[in-house]
Amino acid sequence: MRYRFRHLAAVTTGFTFALILLGVYTGAAGAGLSCGAKWPLCDGWMGLFPANWPSFIEWFHRLVAMVTGFMIIGTAVQAWRQDRSKRIRWAMTAAVAVLPVQILLGGNTVLNFGVMASVAHHAAAQIIFASMIATTAWSFEAAKTPTGADADTDTDTDAGAESGQSGPVRL
Repeated sequence: MRYRFRHLAAVTTGFTFALILLGVYTGAAGAGLSCGAKWPLCDGWMGLFPANWPSFIEWFHRLVAMVTGFMIIGTAVQAWRQDRSKRIRWAMTAAVAVLPVQILLGGNTVLNFGVMASVAHHAAAQIIFASMIATTAWSFEAAKTPTGADADTDTDTDAGAESGQSGPVRL
């Protein structure tokens, strides 16, 4: 189970990074403008083959965003179900808390296409990405503890050993 969580976190982090790159491409291609004031339906058709290339880019970005969003929620659920460390649980809670804000900012970016909306959308993406990086790093770090314990404790035994203190150090 512990092995699977680390890899779920890593894959979700990879999807989040890919989504950010796809979002940059979507904005640079002006694909969000293909929706005009008709967001969320864009050109009125929610099929597999949109009317034109910019619409396809926008819809593909939405598809990847939906899959990534569900992966983030699933990773957070697993972090809480498997009783991970506080820092992992709270990093995932932060990512899930920012997720609806990110979705609304994405719609606002398409509707208004303003600089501030775009910056806020990207900033929210970076908060989610940073939370995912932290979760992944901490879950792999916990697997390398000398006692073989996983991220179920809130202690860091390596920091205590390096500083000359005996016993675990509370973070």
